[in-house]
This record gives sequence, C-alpha cells and structure tokens, in this order.
Amino acid sequence: MTDNKSVREIDALRIGRSVLKIEGEAVLALIPKLGKEFEEAVEILYRCRGRIIVTGMGKAGIIARKFSATLASTGTPSLSLHPVEALHGDLGMVGGDDVMIMISHSGESEEIKNLIPFIKQLGISLIGITGNLDSTLAAHSDIVLNAGVDREACPLNLAPTASTTAALAIGDALAVALIEKRDFKPADFARFHPGGSLGKRLLLRVSDLMRKGERNPVVEADTPVKEVILKITSARAGAASIVDKEGRLSGFFTDGDLRRHIEDQPNILELPVHRVMTKKPLTVHQDRLAVEALRLLGLRKVDELPVIDDLGRPVGMLDVQDLLNAGIV
Repeated sequence: MTDNKSVREIDALRIGRSVLKIEGEAVLALIPKLGKEFEEAVEILYRCRGRIIVTGMGKAGIIARKFSATLASTGTPSLSLHPVEALHGDLGMVGGDDVMIMISHSGESEEIKNLIPFIKQLGISLIGITGNLDSTLAAHSDIVLNAGVDREACPLNLAPTASTTAALAIGDALAVALIEKRDFKPADFARFHPGGSLGKRLLLRVSDLMRKGERNPVVEADTPVKEVILKITSARAGAASIVDKEGRLSGFFTDGDLRRHIEDQPNILELPVHRVMTKKPLTVHQDRLAVEALRLLGLRKVDELPVIDDLGRPVGMLDVQDLLNAGIV
C-alpha cells in the first residue's frame, strides 16, 4: 500500500522468482503424497455414469471451474457448482449417478460444510481435495486427496497462492489420468473444440475448403491457352485443371507454365493447353485432411493443387490462402 509521500521500492524480479520457486516446490511435494487414494478416485470418476460435479468457495471455486472445464473438454461430462447457489436451488442439478468433488484448502469453509450433509443424503460418492486431513471435509469424504502445502507464496502466508496451485495440479493429474484411461485421442479432443485451431486442423477436410463449381476452372486438353487464361481470370483463380475425354485429370496449367513457355512459344496463346501444361501434376484427394494438404503445399513450394476424387476427376482446387484463412496453421 502506498501514500502520497513515497512509493515503496521492491525487487520485483526476486519476488517473482521466489513465488515461482515456492509454488513449484509445492507441486513437486505432492508427488509422494499420491497413493492408492488417487487410483481409487480415478476409478470412481471413470465409472461415473452421470457427471462430475466440482465445487469450491472463493479461489477454490475458480480452481473448481477450471478443473470442471478440463474434464468436460477431455471426454468426462462435468459441471461446476457454486456451493451457495447449490443451497438455494442449484442442488437440483446433482443426480444420483453423479460424483461430487469438493475443493477446500482448509476443509472448513462454511459453505462447503453446509453443503456436505445434503450431498451425503443423495448417496453419491464424495471426493475431497484439501490441505487439511483432519478437517470436516476430509472426515466426510469417501476419498481424500492431499493437496497440502507448507506455506503460501504470499509474504503474509494468507492469500491462496501455492495452495490453489496445488489443487489445480491435483485436478490436472486426475483429468490426465482419465484421458489415458479413456484412450482419448486427438480427434476426440477436436470434437469438443470445433471452433479452435486444433479442431480445424483435425476435422476439416480438403472437400470442406476446396474451390468448386465456377471457382474451379476445368478445361479439355485441346482448349487454346487463350481460352484457358480467360477461364482462369473469370474464376479468379491462379490455375486450371486439364482433363482428358473421360474427364480425368491429365494436367495442370498455371501462370508459372505461361511464363516458362512464353519465350520459346511466341504463339502460346493459340496453342492447345496440353502442349504447355504440367503433366502428372501433384494432386490431393478430396477426403484428405486439410492440414495434410497444407503440409504438402509447403513441401512442394506450390500455392495451388487440383483436388481429385476416387476416379481421378478434378472436383475442386485448393489454394494455400484458403487454408490460411480457415485457420489451418
């Protein structure tokens, strides 16, 4: 706290490093405290047929919300419940197939103590995460996970700092153990994160992003180059797919092909496009993941690819800009 006369000078870097050291040591000290109780907790959470309800008061409530969100995003249905709101109607959210996790460093938070009897009446499993193994919460929990710390990072040893970090770490340990037990895959993770870059990378396919219809210029092999260029321009594309009589891809014509042949073929605009096109071009199947296509474009150092179907017909065109605009990075 400051006054109008002076500003207290502090060594901020030293303090910052000290806080990280204290909190890091607090988390490391939890490792030998994990035992059979942790394994039992994971088993109960895994076998839960309902939802994992996580609650805590104050700073512990913030940790509870984060823990619940991590569970929900990794395949374990969960919700965060405010202990006071629970006592004023929200307890109706808790069902007989649910499991309750209560987080309280002291284990004596009045709001948590008031909620415990009603949770016990529901007959559901109660897992306590606390730093006080002699507390009310510990005494009434079916399983107690020790999140005790020697001291807070706060210089007054009052503000929840190391203790909330410890509780957060215990929650993450439970969540990660459940990820392993459920054999949760990246594709599963993406299903719960469709709006994020990870979801886009893992779910979007070439067919979702390719240019098609009028934006995908396709011409036959004997079409004059002049007409091909006009069609490319009309489609606002940078290339055209060339097909044979059966409609299968036989080549690809880009502005690079035009530049390469314009000197040795002065009448290039009148030539059939098959004379100057790239034969056997690099292609990508419409069902490939968009992230794979981006990698392919980068490796070959090209900006566009013809997209083909199972019969080798050009059904679209993929531009690197379309991938970047979609957030495939």
